[in-house]
Amino acid sequence: MKDLRVLIVDDEALARERVRTLLGQAVGVTIVGECSGGRDAVDAILAERPDLVFLDVQMPDLNGFEVLDAVATEWLPAVIFVTAYDEYAIKAFDVHAIDYLLKPIEPERFRKALARATKRGILSLLDERPIDRLVIRARGKVSFLKASEIDWIEADGKHARLHAGRETHVVRHTLTRLEQRLASHNFVRVHRSAIVNLDRIKELEPWFHGEYVVILKDGTKLTSSAAHSQALHRIVDAS
Repeated sequence: MKDLRVLIVDDEALARERVRTLLGQAVGVTIVGECSGGRDAVDAILAERPDLVFLDVQMPDLNGFEVLDAVATEWLPAVIFVTAYDEYAIKAFDVHAIDYLLKPIEPERFRKALARATKRGILSLLDERPIDRLVIRARGKVSFLKASEIDWIEADGKHARLHAGRETHVVRHTLTRLEQRLASHNFVRVHRSAIVNLDRIKELEPWFHGEYVVILKDGTKLTSSAAHSQALHRIVDAS
């Protein structure tokens, strides 16, 4: 199993050091960054895609709950809240926090919280969570694109390019991750570099070696590969 990728967020340097030291005693953990404020945390979460965040509640710019609200539509990691106050505990569990640690953090309590996060198998859960919409950042603006509005998606290096009508958008997701998380919205992979919204397919023309030319309603033509034609075979056979 790959290492648990962890981000530490706290406006107190000593608190960050405490979490970092305790994580250093754990096996299978990689710290991907540290942040001293909520706005930096939002940027780090969206850039690094951590599996788990140790998140302070009270910070001078955005508090911990506001951080989660800001990233929820694009990447919501598992969270262990770390705070000096117990008054936020109920709210923390309302947002499905893994645990809630009070400062100063006791080593044994910390180990139990980390074990709870690992035991839940959050790595696989994060990879498989369905998404209903994607956050689009372009020209200084943030917009939202529903999964149902997407025609098809192609790989663009380590990112992906969404095709929605006449518009295209690049997002910081791999094609494989999008395929997993959009499966419940009837997206299937037709090629190693393309996944398609089944509702946008107009025709399937048989091609060589069990492959198809996939013709979308807007006239786009994509050729399926033999390795990724099984889903299309099932559609044809069920018709």
